[in-house]
Amino acid sequence: MKKFIAGLGLAAVLGATAPATAGQDNPFQCEEGETYVMNVMVSGVEYWFPVYEMFKQAAQQMGCKTVYTGTPEYDVNKQLASFEQALAKQPAGILLHPMNSDPFIEPINRATEMGIPVVTFAADSPNSKRVSYITSNNVSEGKYAADAVAEAMGGKGKYAVLENPGQDNHDIRVKSFIARMDEKWPDMKLASRAASNQDPTKAYNAVQSMAQAHPDLGAIFMPEANSALGAAQAAKELGGKIKIMHADVNAKMLDLIKAGEVFGAVNPNQGVQGYMGFMMLWLANHSDLIDPMNDYKSAGFNPMGVPYLDNGFSIVTAANADDFYWDKYLKRRGTKGINE
Repeated sequence: MKKFIAGLGLAAVLGATAPATAGQDNPFQCEEGETYVMNVMVSGVEYWFPVYEMFKQAAQQMGCKTVYTGTPEYDVNKQLASFEQALAKQPAGILLHPMNSDPFIEPINRATEMGIPVVTFAADSPNSKRVSYITSNNVSEGKYAADAVAEAMGGKGKYAVLENPGQDNHDIRVKSFIARMDEKWPDMKLASRAASNQDPTKAYNAVQSMAQAHPDLGAIFMPEANSALGAAQAAKELGGKIKIMHADVNAKMLDLIKAGEVFGAVNPNQGVQGYMGFMMLWLANHSDLIDPMNDYKSAGFNPMGVPYLDNGFSIVTAANADDFYWDKYLKRRGTKGINE
């Protein structure tokens, strides 16, 4: 992170004398009407809000405009349609969370050919021509979550996972969680796994079935918060002995963590994700500020490409849950979030 920020300072120095910025006192300023879009699936999920809050702040600091777009459904075709709608307005760039990797390859590549850079965040489309990718380290998140659960269980017992097959970041978290258990905690045994697809009802039913098949089930991990809501309800009805560990937080899950009904959560630093996501997107759109010593001109790629930037993450427990409430965050900042 420090190296990247230092790089921005150097780019500003270099850009001050670049031909494309002649006449500008500050090259890090948008042109009038320059607009950047953030596009997501399940647009009402609270996870996106702090990402957009800092995406928006970074844009405002540079005189740019932003738009929050997406679809309320967990439906890749509907998200693709919302992406196309955003693309049709020819924005300066798009910060995208692709629901699935492969369906977005062609739309991202087409956007790139149109001169509209795309930066992915939280989930990736690695085989596309997206210029950069920012996320927390999903492998580390899975490891930390596994260690926390195993230590709380004394390193011995049965666990299960709920998952959303096909969503890149979720798949990595689950795979890493299981791998860590196998490598470091050999007495922790994977009893069951089921696809909940971010549906609390499916998660509730899956946990009930898992517990019936494995009465000694001690913990369940899931890579997002929506499934955790249903899993927590089932665990409570089953006597509260199953530890629920998930990724991402929202107000309901924070309440449950504080009440002791959920064990804990891994939460990416969403604000950093949004702020640095915007900076990478803006620089990709103003790549004349950067002139690296490589073959980008002859090879025809954007010199701003950052294959991967880690925005970091936190472990949320009852001890620090108060620091993660969205309403308190907005009140402190004095803004209206995604409604601005």
